[in-house]
Amino acid sequence: MAAASTPPLHPPNLSTVKSLVESPALTSIPSTYTFTTDTNATLALDPQKSIPIIDFSLLTSGNLHQRSKIIQELAQACQEWGFFMVVNHGMSESLMKGMIDACRRFFDLTEEEKREFQGTDVLSPIRCGTSFNPTVENVLFWRDFLKVFVHPQFHFPGKPAGFSEVAQEYTQQVKEVGGELLKGISMSLGMEEGYIEKAMNMDSSTQVLIANLYPPCPQPELALGMPAHSDHGFLTLLIQNEVGGLQVEHKGKWFNVNAIPNSFLVNTGDQLEVHYPFALSTTLSYYRKMQHIL
Repeated sequence: MAAASTPPLHPPNLSTVKSLVESPALTSIPSTYTFTTDTNATLALDPQKSIPIIDFSLLTSGNLHQRSKIIQELAQACQEWGFFMVVNHGMSESLMKGMIDACRRFFDLTEEEKREFQGTDVLSPIRCGTSFNPTVENVLFWRDFLKVFVHPQFHFPGKPAGFSEVAQEYTQQVKEVGGELLKGISMSLGMEEGYIEKAMNMDSSTQVLIANLYPPCPQPELALGMPAHSDHGFLTLLIQNEVGGLQVEHKGKWFNVNAIPNSFLVNTGDQLEVHYPFALSTTLSYYRKMQHIL
């Protein structure tokens, strides 16, 4: 009897979107990337409503009144949106830009070099690929990605030079920011500030870095960078370059995310909602325009 084999993560000879875009012959997107527009999707243009902004410096302030007020705002952001921007978080602008630049240099590697990091299955500690799950998708997503497990054990590609060092510093500082946010969320639920961190054993929890590349698309109205989805973890902290495209759903309407420079976009994930459903809302998000990196 022949042993069953695990299907490959990517069909043979599936090119990255980046290599497709760089082809001189490309004038329109292949039919394998064409999505039918959702006529029921409503884009909100109400200027009176925008994604909440959390001033991180007040969350860590010694001023009890200021801290109490921002914790209330954090609770409201989690309850009503499940998505918020974090400013004044303490990470340097140079590190954030350096991380985006390092990701760009990774995606600029040759196809052969990137295949070194393709991985063998979804649990591979380093995995580079394209689309979302091309082995089962009828239509592909206009996205290339790098997914790496960085905690409790740090894994990272050895190329390009300096990428690993920048990523290690960046992910450590992201972990610290995320820890402070979880303290604020714990207090907003009427618990001690370290409750969630201790209850979920965050010191041993998995931290994943995902870099997404959405190359310029000749027909962006026909393609999607990512499907509508919620994130399965506790918190997602997102940075992106100056090109927009992310949208989030709020009360049945889709809102464009216009990120503030040097800010994090934070999404409360499924696990946080599962453990504390009475206080948190998980937000659906997806990318309509395909021209940004993270």
